[in-house]
Amino acid sequence: MRLLRIGPPGRERPCAVGPGGVVRDLSSWLPDWTGPALDPEALRETAARLAREAARLPAVDPAAERVGPPVRPGGHLLSIGLNYRAHAAEAGLALPDEPIVASKAPSTLVGPYDDLLLPPGGEKTDWEVELAVVIGRRAQYLPDPAAATGHIAGYATGNDVSERSWLLERGGQWVKGKSFESFGPLGPYLVTPDEVGDPGRLRLTCRVNGRTMQDGSTADMVFEVSHLLWYLSRFMVLHPGDVVLTGTPGGVALGRPDQPYLRAGDVVEAEVSGLGAQRQRCRAAVPDGTGSAFPGPPAEPVRTRS
Repeated sequence: MRLLRIGPPGRERPCAVGPGGVVRDLSSWLPDWTGPALDPEALRETAARLAREAARLPAVDPAAERVGPPVRPGGHLLSIGLNYRAHAAEAGLALPDEPIVASKAPSTLVGPYDDLLLPPGGEKTDWEVELAVVIGRRAQYLPDPAAATGHIAGYATGNDVSERSWLLERGGQWVKGKSFESFGPLGPYLVTPDEVGDPGRLRLTCRVNGRTMQDGSTADMVFEVSHLLWYLSRFMVLHPGDVVLTGTPGGVALGRPDQPYLRAGDVVEAEVSGLGAQRQRCRAAVPDGTGSAFPGPPAEPVRTRS
C-alpha cells in the first residue's frame, strides 16, 4: 500500500493509493497516519479493506492540493551519518565501526513539494537523498537485526538537508546543522514493505537544476536497515511514526571540487526507486520567522508509480 497525507499544514487527511491508481481519502476510517494506524498488522487490514471498499471513499486529486509528509510530524527524526562507502570516501573519512547517529528537530519535517528554506547566514546548505524508514510498532531492546523487520511501517524518499557550516564548523553536534525548518522533506509516499521488496537494492538519485548530483544504491550501505533499527533500539525506544534517515550516497556538494551549495532559486529533486520523487524550490528564509515553507499544490501531478 502507498500512503499519503493531503491538505494544508496541520490539517492533512490520511489517504492511500487504491485500485486503478486512484488516491482515496481514508479520514472516515482513521484520524491520521500515526500511532496504531501504522502498526504493520493494522496496515495489512487497511490494505485489504481498501481493496474491497475503495469505491465508497472520496477520490482525491493530489495535483490540486498540497501533499504533506506521509506521517504526522512530532515523532523522532534520526539521521545516520557516513553510512555509504562512497560518501565516506568523498568526505575523506574512515568507515564507522558503529552507526553514527544524529537528530533532526521535528520542525524540519515537511512535504515533498514544500519550499526548502535557506537559513540566514547559511552559505553551505547541502542535499542528501536518503532512504527513510518509518517505525510502525514500538521497538526496544530488539534481540537481533532480524527482529527489526516486524517493526517497520514502510519506506519513503527523504532528503536529509544539512547546513554544513553549522554541522562542521560550530563545535560538532550535527543536530545544529540538520535542524533548520524545512530540512526534512519526506514523501510523497509511505510505501509498505510488501511493495518495496529488498530495501538493500534501491536506487537513489538527486538532481539540482536538472543536473544529476547523486546516483547510488542502498547496496553501498555500511549498515543495512534492519541492523540500524536493532542498533537504535539498544539505547532508545522507537515509537510509531519515528523516522530513521539511513544515510546518503556519494555526490553531495561537500564532496565536489566546486562545492556547489544550494542557492535561492535552485530546484532539488530527490528520488528513491519505487518510492516516488520529491521536488523543492530553494528560497531564503525570512529572518523574523514569518515565512512559510508551504507554497501550496505541486506544480506537477504526483505520480502513483515511480
